[in-house]
Amino acid sequence: MDPLADLLDGVRARTAAFCRTILEPPWALRIADGAALALATAVRGEAWIVPDQGPPVLMRTDDVVIVKGPHPYTVADHPSTRPDVVVHADNRLTDSSGTDVTDAWQLGSRTSGRSPQGSTILASGTYQVRNDVTGRLLSALPDVVLVPAAQGHHQVMRLLAQEVGEEGPAQQIVLDRLLDIALVATLRAWFAQPAADTPGWYLAQSDPLAGPALRLMHAGPGRPWTVDALASAVGCSRATFARRFTELVGEPPMTYLTGWRIALAADLLRTSDLTLEAIAQQVGYANAFALSVAFKRIRGASPKRYRTEGPAARQVVLQT
Repeated sequence: MDPLADLLDGVRARTAAFCRTILEPPWALRIADGAALALATAVRGEAWIVPDQGPPVLMRTDDVVIVKGPHPYTVADHPSTRPDVVVHADNRLTDSSGTDVTDAWQLGSRTSGRSPQGSTILASGTYQVRNDVTGRLLSALPDVVLVPAAQGHHQVMRLLAQEVGEEGPAQQIVLDRLLDIALVATLRAWFAQPAADTPGWYLAQSDPLAGPALRLMHAGPGRPWTVDALASAVGCSRATFARRFTELVGEPPMTYLTGWRIALAADLLRTSDLTLEAIAQQVGYANAFALSVAFKRIRGASPKRYRTEGPAARQVVLQT
């Protein structure tokens, strides 16, 4: 697998939440569902994505946006329109006073709005992501990613919007798969834009030296890689490989490999019952002690504490 495929593996949709919303100005929705990642498109009309921090972004018809959570943000007909509805997890809706208005807004199983007609129709799907591997991808994205319709990657979102408005056998599975395809297509289109702050590991995938090395590290994190071994595997000198990899990726090969191994270990700690010794061997450390030392140095908490407390363990350590 390549780095993008590995980082996306933990974002596969499984019973993701979807919504098709029909709106007529003035309107504004406060999105507070805590989702780590959301995809949205304007099937008809346009909408402003208004983060709490940073400039608003205009989404025109058939544009696709990725919004990075879990912090709340606003979607509105205009940046100055104040939200009167708050969207919570599982598409539960409340008004500004906290009163539940879900039933009043529901027009169908996954369709909401105040009227069956409206100048704006939005379709969206959200991911609840809770893994460290995918966190490396999220950290490379701005709060709002916009891919214009002109880039031709909106067709899948159109299909998704159509499916959301209908009922059919195995619909959730169809929606999940469409959302995954839309996410990958949107990310690839975004990273290809000249103006995008594309991460080094993505650009390096097409390099004849750094690209194969990245794939080797991702395919076999448990192997005893060294700079010499990687250089030999890609067919160049140690000095040439180390310089080229560092220039393109933005960090030395062993630093990148350590970060990848620790991210994998963190996910295994939280999602499996494997012993620390077994995890160490799986991600390339000689024993549990070696993994513990590296893990605490990078994450600020011991593996044991991380397993029981999760990412909060690091925050506690930093504050004490």
